[in-house]
Amino acid sequence: MIRIFDWKALSESERRGVLKRPAQESRSEINSVAQEVIDTVRSSSDAALRDFTERFDKVTLGELTVSKAEFAAARTTLTAEQRVALERAIENVQRFHVAQLPQAISLETTPGVHCERLIRPISAVGLYVPAGSAPLPSAVIMLAVPARIAGCPQRVLCTPPTRDGKAHPAVLVAAQMCGIGTVFKVGGAQAIAALAYGTETIPKVDKIFGPGNAWVTAAKQLVAADPAGAACDLPAGPSEVMVVADESARADFVAADLLAQAEHDTQAQAILVTTSPQLAQAVSDEVHRQSQSLSRRSILEKSLAASRCIVVPDVESALGVANQYAAEHLILEIREPRRWLSRIQNAGSVFLGAWSPEPMGDYCSGTNHVLPTYGYARAYSGLSVLDFVKSMTVQELSPGGLRALGPVAVELARLEGLDAHASAVTRRLEVLESGLPA
Repeated sequence: MIRIFDWKALSESERRGVLKRPAQESRSEINSVAQEVIDTVRSSSDAALRDFTERFDKVTLGELTVSKAEFAAARTTLTAEQRVALERAIENVQRFHVAQLPQAISLETTPGVHCERLIRPISAVGLYVPAGSAPLPSAVIMLAVPARIAGCPQRVLCTPPTRDGKAHPAVLVAAQMCGIGTVFKVGGAQAIAALAYGTETIPKVDKIFGPGNAWVTAAKQLVAADPAGAACDLPAGPSEVMVVADESARADFVAADLLAQAEHDTQAQAILVTTSPQLAQAVSDEVHRQSQSLSRRSILEKSLAASRCIVVPDVESALGVANQYAAEHLILEIREPRRWLSRIQNAGSVFLGAWSPEPMGDYCSGTNHVLPTYGYARAYSGLSVLDFVKSMTVQELSPGGLRALGPVAVELARLEGLDAHASAVTRRLEVLESGLPA
């Protein structure tokens, strides 16, 4: 059963306790293991990848690269309906993400001073798709579609092998549909290390994308902190959802929304914030009833232990709690939900109204499901095309432009005590004033 709390009756410390995420494994221990894996991959390359795959995934691999034959065989294992569903999801994600492409800028800030911003794709990107207890072809779509739209020339994907030594067929089919032709059967922190530094088989990339467990997350952070490694997308942890609901909400809908995230893994968290004590109790009962027939019941029993129902005086208070928690997924099952949208400051992705269940965003509405968790939504955005490109600025000054604006730079350089900076400008100004040829 989900515990119910009265927000008004709680002290500040008790409120923080109610909104606390599930405790993660020892960070120092995780970082230590991740660093050991990284160091071993750097020194032993492909041999280390095979050793770790046998140790962690219980699979002995020959080739790390998915062959053309395996790609072809994968397509035959999916039904026509499954392939159509993947295609529809890709279409919507493509449509939403194309609109995100940034525009170049070119303008004169001062007469004779021309400034530009140019957009360039990241040259080589690594896409990580976890396997865990369920295949995630949807994660392929969310990573590969924006990478293709951005125009990244090299796009490679890593995913853990199944017990038969193959990549999951749905992952391979989704990859092909999204224009990914290079897939490696490597998972965990070892995959992140391989992408960050390269091996005999896996090429080094400039940036790594994708969710994963605590060891994958730690490895991404470690290689991102190393100038010789690779950048990473965004901090992410276990999945989470917060539902804000008033008395108009249906208890069965709310319970289903909570369970949809709680089934991800034992560390997932689902929280209801409601103005109705009656709804809180009804949802708690519904969660118990619905969970009895779900296939991932053993996971739900553990994740629901960290879930909560919080009763607040009004919707304004509920949104205050939502902004404090900064959920990965925030569902507003209240009257006129769009009217309250301007009050939301911290959330990875928002779902408005009773007919917008969170799994639509996970799969096919068009938005990206790679989102900041664990409160990082206070400062980070969900994945977008912008993460796969970089911008660089350009400036070009005419002699007149330098003559007009140069003294400003000289004055500021002297203010900062940087006389070499000033000299780089004054030498040119002196030539211009002398009338001599440059």
